[in-house]
Amino acid sequence: MNSHFLSRPQHTEGNREAVAELSIANARLVLPDRVITGEIHVAGGRIAAIREGATVPLGAVDAQEDYIIPGLVELHTDNLERHIQPRPRVEMPHLGAILAHDGEVATCGITTVFDALRVGSVTDASTNYGKYARAVASEILGLRAAGVLRSRHLLHLRAEVCSETLIEEFAEFNTEDRIGLVSLMDHTPGQRQFRDVSKLKDYLSGKYSMTETEFVDHIARQKERRARLGDAHEAATVSEATRLGATLASHDDTTFEQVAHSASLGIHLAEFPTTIEAAEACRAAGIRIIMGAPNLIRGGSHSGNVSARDLAERDLLDVVSSDYAPSLLIASAWKLASIWGDLPKAIRTVTQAPADAVQLPDRGRLIEGSLADLVRVHMLGETPVIRTVWRGGQQIG
Repeated sequence: MNSHFLSRPQHTEGNREAVAELSIANARLVLPDRVITGEIHVAGGRIAAIREGATVPLGAVDAQEDYIIPGLVELHTDNLERHIQPRPRVEMPHLGAILAHDGEVATCGITTVFDALRVGSVTDASTNYGKYARAVASEILGLRAAGVLRSRHLLHLRAEVCSETLIEEFAEFNTEDRIGLVSLMDHTPGQRQFRDVSKLKDYLSGKYSMTETEFVDHIARQKERRARLGDAHEAATVSEATRLGATLASHDDTTFEQVAHSASLGIHLAEFPTTIEAAEACRAAGIRIIMGAPNLIRGGSHSGNVSARDLAERDLLDVVSSDYAPSLLIASAWKLASIWGDLPKAIRTVTQAPADAVQLPDRGRLIEGSLADLVRVHMLGETPVIRTVWRGGQQIG
């Protein structure tokens, strides 16, 4: 971020909550355990009262029987990186990318977003995942302090254990950086997400035009880094998550043994387990299971891993993430409602459950005292259409 921006007068995110009172009536309110027709009243940025009944008091917004749900809570999204680098090796100015990302997630009903940033550079000539997390984090925090972001932004550090620079990049962050989530990433070929190495080859050749020779070299380098650095970097990641006060998550657990190891590290959230075996082991260990909305909506994983629908039907799904498609998060909730026959349970997977997973009990539920982060949803047939989004009672979308 340039010095001119940092020198401008800044105000806190809290100023966004200083809005007039708001009442929304004649709405189908999706409470944590049931749906009622009623009115929700907002004061001081929080839910002040919930009243049952179809009347529309003077001055209230008439929701015309649309649904009102809590603002969505997004834990794992690659959307910011997509705006920063829309094409391989093409980098956009960060401030514009952050603002575009913020506007997109806000209009998709996401009122709290954990911006995923990779820590741990990999500088193979073919991929060149260079260092960027500290610079982008500072820009996000600067925009937040300036009061120009629509959604509530926290940080999710994705720790690449097969990296030369992981520990030094972690050292650039501190407890003032709003790190709410740290995930332990191990992309060594031949296991976890890319057990089928041919799927990895398809991905890298498609995204980076990687040649056969470059692919063979990439695999060799990754395996060498894992053997030399993996265990030490895994231990460092666990320690850094504790230092930063962040929830620690695993990523792409595949086997019972990997889940048992995750549990031994104090992990309470599993991002995208790749098999039913791993998901069942997570459930037995009390580890929350997060799956991607694109997997659920498409009916399967693009990497050939377990289907999110299969896990949902086995009641092995707790949290849904938009992953790389913010617009699919709201759609995934209604997809789950059709599978489970339980709308409040489905809505919890994108609101209350992710908030609870990262210790944010003040949002993600329509109860008195919670933050007034709200989404008005109109049903067009079976398709949920977002009409209005409020953060702290202030309209942002």
